[in-house]
Amino acid sequence: MAQDHLAEVKKHAPQANQSAVDGIVKHLGIALQSRDASLVSCDDKSERDRVRDSFLKKKLGLTQSDAELDSAVMEVCQKMAGDRGKSRVTFYYLLAEKYKKLDTFA
Repeated sequence: MAQDHLAEVKKHAPQANQSAVDGIVKHLGIALQSRDASLVSCDDKSERDRVRDSFLKKKLGLTQSDAELDSAVMEVCQKMAGDRGKSRVTFYYLLAEKYKKLDTFA
């Protein structure tokens, strides 16, 4: 399932950093091979909690309250509202960009 992740990210972040996108793709690894795992479901609270706990807290090391992090996740959900299938790479990129953590992946 070859995808142009950079082009997808640039729909929402026109100045997207190729190295950061590549780093996120590497971080997600085999999960991107499954269509279901490669997408974020904003309608699923357990999915949003997983993004908060596994990505924002564990990977990015953020220590803000759950409410603040949940708000950031919902902000990205709103930003990507026009996308029927929300690309996990793009979703994570936008969150990392919001918290100025793209260097974690670059």
